[in-house]
Amino acid sequence: MMIKRGRKLRKSQNLRDLVQETVLSVNDLIQPIFIIEGKNKSEKISSMPGIKRRSLDLQLDYINKLIKRGIKSIILFPSIDEKRKNSKATEALNPKGLIPKAIQKIKKQFPDLVLITDIALDPYNSDGHDGILKNNEILNDETVSVLVKQALLHAKCGADFVSPSDMMDGRVFKIRETLDKKGFHNTGIISYAAKFASCLYGPFRDALNSEPKKGNKKSYQLNPANSDEALKELIDDESEGADMLIVKPASLYLDIIHKANSSSLIPIIAYQVSGEYSMIKVSAKNNLIDLDSAIFESLISMKRAGATLIISYFAEYIADKLNKI
Repeated sequence: MMIKRGRKLRKSQNLRDLVQETVLSVNDLIQPIFIIEGKNKSEKISSMPGIKRRSLDLQLDYINKLIKRGIKSIILFPSIDEKRKNSKATEALNPKGLIPKAIQKIKKQFPDLVLITDIALDPYNSDGHDGILKNNEILNDETVSVLVKQALLHAKCGADFVSPSDMMDGRVFKIRETLDKKGFHNTGIISYAAKFASCLYGPFRDALNSEPKKGNKKSYQLNPANSDEALKELIDDESEGADMLIVKPASLYLDIIHKANSSSLIPIIAYQVSGEYSMIKVSAKNNLIDLDSAIFESLISMKRAGATLIISYFAEYIADKLNKI
């Protein structure tokens, strides 16, 4: 019997490049941005080495650098002063608030940039939850009502996509219905359709100072043990009008990304979350792994699983590497 020698296709770098099945490009990457109030302000995030909160003036300069590196899309997250937070998250609907102002200025300066905004109440909620809390219970429909208004506000300011990350039932349908009624047919929805109750969000909540004051998010985020439930949520959000679907986190949920890609015809986005970022950075700092190899391998695994796009805090860094290849 003839020995099948697979190594023939691995004997040189050029040959390995020629037969590579999965390719990562700058076009696959979305960079998250943390915005704070003020001018000429920059704050390090201790739990996310290398990532900063910046005031809008500095973020505009940073966005310009991202675009020069080939990054075509960003997603905005606000870090709100505690004084502006309350139990009804009313600051989320302030037309002169941090995010509405940022959307308008970013789109004016960079009209071709694909701008995604987060639709959720936790940055504005004094309780730290993604929804309105009453008697220790998250009120689904009351929360959806606020989210719809928030999404409409962002659409009016010029967001290309609104991205509900709250995991409330029915919010995609209500947002799509309202946007269409108000004439925003071209404003897309990127749904956090499969967002798991993960241990990997800690650094992000540190960046936004949005840790729940009491309780946890398990009543609305998905059980990490459930893949069929995740698939149901993905299917539901697509049927309600989502244009793209997010699986979050990414590295521990590659099977969900694969299932989502196999069951859907719309783009699937993997979100490499703050905990994934920080684990790689800290491990590399302690010489346990090689930083560049770990980043590339992690991102390639998401593409291999079926992700069309990747939200990653490494987007800027890895874009530089890809541009030099």
